[in-house]
Formats: sequence, structure tokens, C-alpha cells
Amino acid sequence: MTTTTIIIKRGREKPILQQHPWIFSGAIDRVEGIPIPGDIVTVKSSAGQFLARGYWNPKSQIQVRILTWHDEEIDEVWWRRMLKRAIDGRAVYNDLRRRTVYDEGYRVINAESDYLPGLIVDRYNDWLVLQALTLHIDQQKHLIARLLAEIFAEITVPIKGVYERSDVEVRRKEGLSEEKGLLLGEEPPELIQMGVESLIYTVDVRNGHKTGFYLDQKQNHEILAQLIFDVYKGSPDISVLNLFSYTGRFGLAAPGHVTNVDASHDVLELAEKNYQLSSFSEDAVEFIQADVFELLHDYAAEGKQFDIVILDPPKFAHNAGQIENAARGYKDINLNAFKCIKPGGHLMTFSCSGAINADLFQKIVFGALADSGRQAQILKHLSPGDDHPVALTFPEGAYLKGLLLRVY
Repeated sequence: MTTTTIIIKRGREKPILQQHPWIFSGAIDRVEGIPIPGDIVTVKSSAGQFLARGYWNPKSQIQVRILTWHDEEIDEVWWRRMLKRAIDGRAVYNDLRRRTVYDEGYRVINAESDYLPGLIVDRYNDWLVLQALTLHIDQQKHLIARLLAEIFAEITVPIKGVYERSDVEVRRKEGLSEEKGLLLGEEPPELIQMGVESLIYTVDVRNGHKTGFYLDQKQNHEILAQLIFDVYKGSPDISVLNLFSYTGRFGLAAPGHVTNVDASHDVLELAEKNYQLSSFSEDAVEFIQADVFELLHDYAAEGKQFDIVILDPPKFAHNAGQIENAARGYKDINLNAFKCIKPGGHLMTFSCSGAINADLFQKIVFGALADSGRQAQILKHLSPGDDHPVALTFPEGAYLKGLLLRVY
């Protein structure tokens, strides 16, 4: 059991009592003991009341990340229980009767929102991809990989390997370098094939964005497919503009003409491969390497219009200080997107900036609409699927938000 105690300043206990998982340096009164970075520490109030137990890193602005609000030991038994709880919460994805060999991937562990701060795990067919975002998780990653493999074997959906994708800049705030490579089992193939029936795509878990794919958009891919079926009756004449397209997954739902636009040549090459696997004809899809802001501005000036426009940009605001500039960026691309939609067409627009909440994002899109002279109705508020739960005590976990709009 830990011998180091973190004493919280008087009056700063409320967020901890409300089970927010972060303790910032400014809330700490003193440290009793000499903890090594990454150590498990006990958190107490100024009156000596037990509050929580978590892990310590004085190099981070978030100096303690809480693992439990109970007076219990953080050991292998604890880790197994918490990992299994998260996996059991994805029971529908673990049911072999509902899966095929080319089924969609899903998030297995969603960091703070699964009460395992700093740990992200995604599954792509027979491989897990693990991100260790903090020092303690980095220290425990081999144990975590082994326990994950054991748990999946117990529930009869075994994995072949665990690959690490901790090549993320946020680790520098923890005093860590970026790392990636095999943690356990077999190396994953160069590309993991995903999808079902005629909708097939590939995932590059070694070099792709995030852990290889934007699994948080999976539910929204399905919403787009349903929209095309219900509203457009699967017409081969519809036109789709897929901006910040990455490997083109949104456009794979469209039976008509799809224009995928991204700044990266490499991801567009992979997108082209995905469309070939899904039997798209060459004249039904095009891939444009371009700056989305510039291209969208040109399209709007030319009066070019599409039935559906999808805006899924990267994070514009990494912190509160970048909100103003990010808001200008979101307004600009949404303004020109509105101009590029046929009357009665649709816009799917997103923000993955955690610093911009859903209310602010909707206000930004409203401002763009007002300047465009168009009219629009909200059909759906968009978010990740239920494999990306958000802890009620951790609103910061609701980073991805979006709107499905009908535009006149």
C-alpha cells in the first residue's frame, strides 16, 4: 500500500468528492513522503479525511490522476477488475454471434471515462492498439497488455496481439517520449481489413491517425448511410463532398459521386485503395489533395454545389487560449460549406476540439449560416457511439460534437 499522502488545500476538496479524476498542482497543499514520479499516492483532505487514490507525476500540470475513490489497493487484481468492467460494458461488440471477420472496430478502454485515466485501447479485428498517455500507464502497459489478452481469451473473443501507439505529443507533458511497437503477441499486418459485405476498408494501425482510424465517428458513418437510404433512396445521382476525408470512410456510404479532399497524399492513397476494395467505379469517386479552406472557398465562389457536404476537421483548439482563433476557422469552413449545398441538401459538420463545447459550436455554425444567407434545420445532434461512453463526472470527455443539418 502507498506510503505517500497528498494533502489537499482547505476548500479545494469539492471536485474530488464529486469524482472528477484530475487534481491540479494548485489544489495541493503539501506532499507527505517522497513519491517517485508514477507512484500510487493517497489523497486526503486538510482534516485528514481519505478522499481518493491515484498516481503522481510532479512534471505534469495534472499532478494526480485518480484511479479510485475507495480505500483499496491498486494491484493486479484491481487492474483486472477494472479492465474487465470496461470490456463487459462493450458486451454487444464482444458477442461473436454479432460479429463477422470484417466487422467494425470499437473502443475498448476510453481513458478517464472508463475510470482508467491515461489509457486508451481500441480493437481492430484480432488486434488491440494501446495508447499510454501518462507516466503511470506507461509503467503498467506490459501488465495491462497481458491482462487484456487474458480477459479476451476468457470471453472467447481472443486477440492475436497488442500494438502500442503512444506516439502522441501529449506525452511530453508527462516527461515521456513518443513510442510505438509491439507489446504482446503477433505483429499486426501492414493493413488490417475492416468493414462488412461490399463496404470494406483498411486500417493502418502503425502509422494512421490516432490508433489507425477515427472509431469515434463509427455511429455517424451509420447515420449518414441511413440518411442516404431514407432521403435519397440510395440514388446513384447524389453528390457528396467529403472534406478532411482522411481515408474516405464517410464517402463509402454514398452510392453516387464522392469527392474526397485531404491535405495528405498518403491518406488519399489509402482512401483510393479502400474505394477499390469496396468496388467503387473510377468515375464515381475522386481524390483531391488540397488545403480544404482554400478549395472550399473556391468552390463557393464558383457556385459549385453538392447534395451532401461532410466537414470533419482536425482539432482547431487544443486549449482555452486557442478558442477565438478556432472559432474563426470553424465559422469560415462552415460558411463556405453552406454555400456549396444544394437547396434541400445536407451538411454533417463536426468539431473534435474539447475546448469548444457543443453549445458554442452550435452558435458558431449559426453565425456561419446567418452570413451565408441560407436556412437550415437541425435533424440530429451528433456524437460518438456507445463504445465511447462519457463519465458523468468528466464532461471534458465529450470532445466530439456535431450537427446534421438540412439546408435550404
